Order: sequence, then structure tokens, then C-alpha cells
Amino acid sequence: MRKFDPWPVFFKREWNRNWPFLVGFAITGTIITKFSLGLTDEDAKNSPFVQRHKN
Repeated sequence: MRKFDPWPVFFKREWNRNWPFLVGFAITGTIITKFSLGLTDEDAKNSPFVQRHKN
């Protein structure tokens, strides 16, 4: 006799509840990564944020 496996039910329910958060997190991470990789050394030299945090 097969036992009931609760994992598929759990993941389906949690996906239905959390997909907006996960999709938003992925989109935000993609945007931040794209802008971060697009920065040059010249941008860093001119950035007040980088200058304040440079040791």
C-alpha cells in the first residue's frame, strides 16, 4: 500500500501563495545585476557613495 505523499500538495499550495514574491524578487535581482555590471571604474571614481565608503 502506497503512503500519502504530502510534498506535492505543499509545494503547489506554497507556489500559489508565493509566486508574486518570487517573480518580483527575480525581476529586481535581474535589474540590480544588470545595472551593477554596467558600472565602470570611471563611474566609481565619480560616485559620492563610493568615495564615502572607500577605505
